[in-house]
Amino acid sequence: MVDISATGATPEAAAGARPSTREQQLNEALELFFFAYREFTAHPDEILARRGLQRVHHRILYFVGRNPGIAVGELLRILGVTKQALNAPLRRLAEEGLVTSTPGADRRVRELRLTEAGAKLEDELSGSQREGMGEIFAEVGAPTEQAWREVMRLVAGR
Repeated sequence: MVDISATGATPEAAAGARPSTREQQLNEALELFFFAYREFTAHPDEILARRGLQRVHHRILYFVGRNPGIAVGELLRILGVTKQALNAPLRRLAEEGLVTSTPGADRRVRELRLTEAGAKLEDELSGSQREGMGEIFAEVGAPTEQAWREVMRLVAGR
């Protein structure tokens, strides 16, 4: 069980606690979000660290894997980063033979694809996350899953 506060509360205790103020409730929500994300990324982070890679590399692999042939400009938009911020991690993935960059129909546009090794690594990184989310959603049921998705859409859209 993950401790979610200096007082040693578990995620279950924090979720069930009835704080006396709205600020306390929101702080608990922030803590749950933080610790859930930490748990969610722990296994992929270990795999990435062994290869000398970081979360940005995982994000690139994930979105290129979902969008074969994606233009670099579109990947920049999805990730919300500058071309300069994407350059070094993308170059590293290409050097390691995980991503290819080829000219598109418009020769000025570079299209990205995962190599077989890149697809395998992406599946290893995201597979445990998909499995964990699938188990959680099966446990909580469809209405709770839909509510969670709506909250995440709203958080992502801010």
